[in-house]
Amino acid sequence: MALKKGPTKGSGGKHRNALRGKGPTPKAEDRVYHKAYAAKKAADRRKMSDPRLAARRRADKFSTGNTTDLVFGRNSVLEALRVGVPSNTLYMMSRIEHDDRTREIVKIAGARGLRMMEADRLEMDRIARSGNHQGVILKVEPYQYSSLAELADRADKKSRAMEAANSAAARISARPLFIALDGVTDPQNLGAVIRSAAAFGANGVILPERRSASVTAAAWKVSAGAAAHLPVCRVVNLTKAIEALKARGYYVVGLDGGGDKLVGETGFETDPLVVVLGSEGKGLSRLVREACDAIAGIPISSQVESLNASVAAGISLYAVANERRKAADR
Repeated sequence: MALKKGPTKGSGGKHRNALRGKGPTPKAEDRVYHKAYAAKKAADRRKMSDPRLAARRRADKFSTGNTTDLVFGRNSVLEALRVGVPSNTLYMMSRIEHDDRTREIVKIAGARGLRMMEADRLEMDRIARSGNHQGVILKVEPYQYSSLAELADRADKKSRAMEAANSAAARISARPLFIALDGVTDPQNLGAVIRSAAAFGANGVILPERRSASVTAAAWKVSAGAAAHLPVCRVVNLTKAIEALKARGYYVVGLDGGGDKLVGETGFETDPLVVVLGSEGKGLSRLVREACDAIAGIPISSQVESLNASVAAGISLYAVANERRKAADR
């Protein structure tokens, strides 16, 4: 009896698993039995032993990729350590040729308990993204900003404490004084402003979060340590911050070349005061200018178009301090 040809009943999925594909064929270098696999492994070993790539991998372990929190160069690092810039790590190049500066750097860093790490030239270049580090790099800690409310509360508390004093000079000099920067983007200018504000007894510096310098390593260094004890706050909107201070009884004087009054002669010097400075080129923004109670200018020669923001800050703060001193003597 002949067998029936053709498919039998129920045979449709009988061999389906055997017919499934097994995916794409692996590359030759991924097949452990292939000579290309051995060649790839040998190439990887050569690459891993490359000193430049090894230095890059080691540097990446402790490099943030952001050089704004780094101070490098022997003079700069030494100055930053001397003025007390908050830092956490000192990188020293291996086999560095020491001099008086590097010895003092190591001494101060050790006394402050900084973490000290040794790196070779390639690693140092990678960390600093520059070859001009002179074998020393200092990593500073992020600056801790205060809030506007904290600044105002602290200034009011100090003012109330001084009001109980018998000296009229002490009461007037303790009246709150802030300086606000509108569009100043140079961190070195910011550092100089902080230094001037501390020198003339200001209670703090106010910065907008956008289009403004921040307290980086460069600002820390220029402030000569003043940033350690003068609070700085960052606000989302400078105009609203000014309005909030005005609601607390502050007066606001904007500094601009087109002012109708002179610095120190606005009549608000002995009141709780905010002095606002604009950038050297653009000056005060329109909304900030409109929020000011007075616009004052500094008389300068017609041969000079404008003053650097930090210089203008120093002059205006001196003028305020001088008027307060005169008022106390009356």
